[in-house]
Amino acid sequence: MNKTDLIKKVIEKTELQKKDAENAVSAVIDTIIEAVSDGEKVQIVGFGTFEQKLRKERTGVNPITHEKLTIPESKVPTFKAGKAFKAIVNGTAVDDVEE
Repeated sequence: MNKTDLIKKVIEKTELQKKDAENAVSAVIDTIIEAVSDGEKVQIVGFGTFEQKLRKERTGVNPITHEKLTIPESKVPTFKAGKAFKAIVNGTAVDDVEE
């Protein structure tokens, strides 16, 4: 599913006009990106958590020259699915999931 498909599903479920659904989906995505970029954690209960983590400096190898090189530390966005989301994906009853 891509962003266009997601917008179509939002239209079906909410009966919003196409432009309103596009604006809503874009606003949610943009807000999550901005918050995580600023170092904030975005937690949506029942869905999951978006956050920024620091990937430490590490040693890598150039596959062509086999020369060792240092890969600098970097910030990466991460997503961890919530228990309810995992339960639905696994076909487990949401009520069976312990909080």
